[in-house]
Amino acid sequence: MLVSSWSLKSGRRLRALREHLALTLRDVQQLSRAIADEKQTPDYYIAHSSLADIENGNQEPSIFKLYTLSVIYAYDCPKLLVLCGIPLGDAEKDHKALALQRTYLVGSAPEDAERVILPREIREKLRTEPTNLVPKMIASWNDIPATLLQQMGWHKSLYGYVGMKDYTLHPFVRPGSFVEIDPRKKRVGPPKWHNDHERPVFFVELREKYVCTWLERHGNSLILVPSPESGGHAQPVRYPGEATIVGQVTVITMRIAGGRED
Repeated sequence: MLVSSWSLKSGRRLRALREHLALTLRDVQQLSRAIADEKQTPDYYIAHSSLADIENGNQEPSIFKLYTLSVIYAYDCPKLLVLCGIPLGDAEKDHKALALQRTYLVGSAPEDAERVILPREIREKLRTEPTNLVPKMIASWNDIPATLLQQMGWHKSLYGYVGMKDYTLHPFVRPGSFVEIDPRKKRVGPPKWHNDHERPVFFVELREKYVCTWLERHGNSLILVPSPESGGHAQPVRYPGEATIVGQVTVITMRIAGGRED
C-alpha cells in the first residue's frame, strides 16, 4: 500500500502562510467559496475542517485546493508546490530517466499553443557566428529581445554553437549544431571507445577561438583530433597554458540537410 507523501511539515508551512496574513480557518473557507463560485466547480472549495486536517498533515490537498490557497495567500502556485515538497525542478531529469521506448517528438506543443519561431535576425546571425559558447555569443546580440532568448531555454544549461564554417568533426558534429556541455566532465582518459561514434567529444577554449573536437592527452600537451572526413590535421597545444577544456559534449542538436559548403 502506497503511503501519502503529504506531511505535517508541509501542513505547517501552509499554516504559516495563513497566519502571516492573520486569516482564520473560516476566513479561508469563505474566500475559497468565492473562488469555487467563480470557477463554477466545488473542487476549489476548502472547508475549515479540511484545511485543519491539511495543516495537521492528516489530509492531502488536491491540486485545485493548492491553487485556491496560492490565490488566497498571494503565493506563486509553482513555488507553493515546491514549498509543499513537490520536486518540480526534477521533472525534466525524471522524464529523461524514464527511457521511453518509442520514438516521439520532444517538446511538441498542442495545436492551439503559441509556438516560438526562430526569427530571421537570429538565423542570419548564426550564419556568420564562429564556434562559441552560447552565453558569450548572444551577449553581443543587443538587438535580439531578451525575452525571446529566455523562451528558447538557452539559460538553463551550458550550450555551445558550432560555426557554419567549422568542419572539425564533420559529419559527427555538423556546422550549425548546438551542443549541450557538461562542465563537470573534463578528464581526457585512455581510449575506451570502439568506434568514432562512441568517442568522447569536448568543447575546448583556445586563445582566440573555441573548437568542438576529439582530444588526446600526452603529458602537458593536448592533441586536437579532427574527424578523417573533415580534411583537417591533428593540432597539438600546451595544456593548460594554451587550452581550457570547457567540458564534454553530452547532447548534439544538428542539421542533417544540405551539403558541405566549399
